Amino acid sequence: MTDFADLALLPEGLHDELPPRAQQQADSIARLTAVFDGHGYDLVEPPLVEFEESLLAGPGAGVSRHMFRLMDPISQRMMCVRADLTTQVARIAATRLAGRPRPLRLCYAGQVLRVRGTQLRPERQFAQAGAELIGADCLAADAEVVMLAADAAAAVGICGLSVDLTVPSLVTGVCQSLGLSASLAERVRLALDQKDRASLAELPAEQRQIFLGLLQATGPAETALPVLDRLVMTGEMSTVVMRLAELVRLLRAQAPELVATVDPAESRGFQYESGVSFTLFARGVRGELGRGGRYALSGGEGATGFSLYLDSLMRAIPEAAARPLVYLPPGVPRAEQARLRGAGWRLLAGFAAGPAEAEARRLNCTHLLRDGIPVALS
Repeated sequence: MTDFADLALLPEGLHDELPPRAQQQADSIARLTAVFDGHGYDLVEPPLVEFEESLLAGPGAGVSRHMFRLMDPISQRMMCVRADLTTQVARIAATRLAGRPRPLRLCYAGQVLRVRGTQLRPERQFAQAGAELIGADCLAADAEVVMLAADAAAAVGICGLSVDLTVPSLVTGVCQSLGLSASLAERVRLALDQKDRASLAELPAEQRQIFLGLLQATGPAETALPVLDRLVMTGEMSTVVMRLAELVRLLRAQAPELVATVDPAESRGFQYESGVSFTLFARGVRGELGRGGRYALSGGEGATGFSLYLDSLMRAIPEAAARPLVYLPPGVPRAEQARLRGAGWRLLAGFAAGPAEAEARRLNCTHLLRDGIPVALS
């Protein structure tokens, strides 16, 4: 005999979204895409599964380790379940929409699946919504996507937003300029990601001071940028720092209320970004609301964009109040039902022939239809 309790058991990192939260998430996605649409971003809808070689092309290679793989029984070719929608939008822009005028603005919303979760986000399946700005290699484009991410989060009711800016290529560039071996550079990168100062002790004093300086240049942009500016950098790295400072200036001019922090030593989580990247947070909410930044398409075309994570967004949004639901006693004509739905009411048609009010309360309705008028149940 089947134990129905076992049927409710789901794999680690997966869960059922139940009412009313499922409806609230659907409403939030609709509001997010409406914000994107209002800024001129066109919606695209890629498939859940693609052939491995197409999904891993270009920026997709950076998320390869997160993807589930399976064999297509029809073509006998390997396929991957998407772990990130950005890589699919990049493919669409580089192929199906290659002839569209640039800059190209695209947006999306959908589910992704990852091999494993993280400490901050144990969920392995969750919804993403985001936007990509393709073919504009300028700081104004970077500022646009940061502001769009913040505007979208605010549109679903999230307050206390902050953006943490980083440049994943900075640590790599510094390691190369110092002549560090690949293995030592990887250890340095890991130590910086973990803010582990002790692990940097094995480096020569001059090198150690540079990397400790990167850790010190972490915090509010107003105090972190001057520290970063004082570090000895090569010409290319100096340009990177100047671009970061200019982006902060643009954000300050457009949204002085947005809290901006800088973490030049951070690189984890930005597998395919090549320029200024960012993470969006909200005060009092566990985990990041979304990530974004600049990257290159498979053909080398520049792009920037972001993804918002609906599981984190939902933690930041208070649970919605119960929506009105009108109980209809049996026999209400269809035309009358259509009139009420047209007026915006949610209707629940009853089947029981007993007392209507008792049945309405049993089914958790908020209203009862009496003489053609929805009456609130006290």
